[in-house]
Amino acid sequence: MGVTRLQGFPPLVGDAPKVLILGSMPSVASLQKLQYYGKPQNAFWRIMGELFAAGPELDYDTRVQRLTVAGVAVWDVIARCHRPGSLDSAIDMASVEVNDFPALLSTHPTLHSVFFNGRKAEETWRRFVQADAAAVRSTLAYHALPSTSPAMAALNFAAKLKRWQVVKEKVET
Repeated sequence: MGVTRLQGFPPLVGDAPKVLILGSMPSVASLQKLQYYGKPQNAFWRIMGELFAAGPELDYDTRVQRLTVAGVAVWDVIARCHRPGSLDSAIDMASVEVNDFPALLSTHPTLHSVFFNGRKAEETWRRFVQADAAAVRSTLAYHALPSTSPAMAALNFAAKLKRWQVVKEKVET
C-alpha cells in the first residue's frame, strides 16, 4: 500500500494582507476537519486569540474573518506531498509541490512580512520558493517562529506567545 498524496488548502487571505503566516502542510486532523490548525492541541488558534481576538472559542469562520480583517494571511508552503501521518519529518521532500507564491504576491502588494510557523516551513520555503518569490517581491521581511505544533514541546505556551508577538507588531506597522 502506497503513501497517500496529500492536498493542502487554499490561502486564508483578505483584501489587504500585511503579513503571511506559513506552515508546512496541514496535519491529518486539519485535513479531516478542513481547517487550518485543526488539531485542538496545536497552539496556533490560542495564540491568534491572544493577538487578534481570533481564539478557539470562536467558530472557525469567525476566527478566519478576524485574522483576515486584521491583515493576517495564512497558508502553507507545500501544496501537495506524500506524508505518512502528520509529522513534518515524515514529508517526502522528493514529492513536494509548493503553492503559487509569485501569484499570491503579485495580487497582494500590501504583503510585507512572512512568518514561518516552524523550521520545516522555513526550510521548504528557502529550498523551493524563495528565489521565485524574491523575483516578484525582493523587499519581503522573513521571520522564523517556533512551531505551534504540540510536537514542539521545548517551549510552553507563554514562551511561544512571547515569540509570536512580533506578528502583531508587524501588522501594526
